[in-house]
Amino acid sequence: MWRCHRGRVRSETVRESERSAPWAVRGFHRVCDGVVALLPARLRRHVPPTFVGYLLVSGFTFATDLSMLTALHGVVALPIAVTAGYCTAFGLSYLLNRTLNFESHGAVGPQVALYVVVVVVNYLVFILGVTSGVAALGLDYRLARVLGGLGEGLFMYSSMRWIVFRNRRPPDPDH
Repeated sequence: MWRCHRGRVRSETVRESERSAPWAVRGFHRVCDGVVALLPARLRRHVPPTFVGYLLVSGFTFATDLSMLTALHGVVALPIAVTAGYCTAFGLSYLLNRTLNFESHGAVGPQVALYVVVVVVNYLVFILGVTSGVAALGLDYRLARVLGGLGEGLFMYSSMRWIVFRNRRPPDPDH
């Protein structure tokens, strides 16, 4: 079974520092490890538990986004409701991925700055660019948005894992 620790996949050996992690973090990692363990062996070798964690966090934050949109629709103008849901979801995504998924202990200021840049690039390239471009080529706008969303998901995960929450410490010699 594989285990994720600060963005790295490693064997299940539990170190003292992990035993002291909050129960929510340990539980979240157990769920991610369990999902990866259910995958076929060929796929399991290529899917890190942090990717499963990212998908879980993203599903939760998307539901939060839609809930806020629903709650605010009719109370405030639609662009304000959409923006409030979108900003809340991305803020929550940052916090949950930092704490639960990647267990980052880096300085918050530089990470938030990188994250904001990543979110802006994501919005311009995938949410607006890919969706609009593919729809302009004749594909239904809903399918275009799904394609944009797939690119968005891969971009956001990659950016969080290797840019925003990258582990700056040297690799553990035990692995």
